Amino acid sequence: MKKEIKKILVTGSVGQIGSELTLTLRKKYGAENVIATGRKTEPSKELRESGPFHFINVNDPASVEEMIKKYNIDTIIHMAAILSGVGEKNPMLCWDVNMNGTIVILNLAVQYEMARVIIPSSIAVWGPGTPAKAPQETALKPTTMYGVTKVAGELLADYYVKKFGLDSRGLRYPGIISSETMPGGGTTDYAVAIYYEAVKNKHYTCFVNEQTKLPMMYMPDCLKSTMDLMEAPFENLKHHNDFNVGSMSFDVKTLADSIKKYIPEFTINYEPDFRQAIADSWPDDVEDTAAREEWGWKPSYDLDSMTKDMLANLTEKHKKGLI
Repeated sequence: MKKEIKKILVTGSVGQIGSELTLTLRKKYGAENVIATGRKTEPSKELRESGPFHFINVNDPASVEEMIKKYNIDTIIHMAAILSGVGEKNPMLCWDVNMNGTIVILNLAVQYEMARVIIPSSIAVWGPGTPAKAPQETALKPTTMYGVTKVAGELLADYYVKKFGLDSRGLRYPGIISSETMPGGGTTDYAVAIYYEAVKNKHYTCFVNEQTKLPMMYMPDCLKSTMDLMEAPFENLKHHNDFNVGSMSFDVKTLADSIKKYIPEFTINYEPDFRQAIADSWPDDVEDTAAREEWGWKPSYDLDSMTKDMLANLTEKHKKGLI
């Protein structure tokens, strides 16, 4: 029997994905029914004024439990995490936030008999030896602490499904590209920054080389995939916390060429840093038949339609002095 979604708690709601997801959820479920939370970063004016917002610490059970009891939460979307780039600079912080925070969420979800929990994963779960197009089932040998925490998080959440009957779900996000919020320390950040710099300065210095090819997704499809999985009937799911979701895949040169169709004077140069090795350890693309068959996943954007929309949105923002 499908449990109704009534009150949603979003952790990490000030982040790149969380901020847009929260606003989208509020439009669908009602502003008062989606409680946004963050740790330290001040939310945007729109996020704070559109519905409830609170500062919490996902590593502190009492902090999260207070929100659950105050709002009678039945669904948690756990977005709070330290990403790959930041995680490699501070691995212990990455482990602490990503793993201990996830355990707190899972335990409280069992205790309060949540309707469902969504805990996103990442393409960072893979490493050397993964086929260029990563299958749903393959060895998970990440090379970053972020990737290690995401593998452990998938396994832990699946354990809670089997051990406690918890409805926990997750999907492996590719690189996410958005015109609304800047990214927060991930290896795929170049695919966002390149658009901002193309509009502002007509030039971008990229921290990975031009042959670097990774799976990517436009934010509207990211939000759609998250909500589609959240709303899918539990009985239809054979997998739970590790769904591959594909959309598009391209190397940096192809991305730059797509931008040049609209900004011919755009130029790019390459100065690879430590993130090059991280990117090289990830697959070029993903195979997502399980997501398509079990909950009807289907993306809406390709590279050129995304580029056109991104540049149009960012050009308007630049004219208004917002970027």
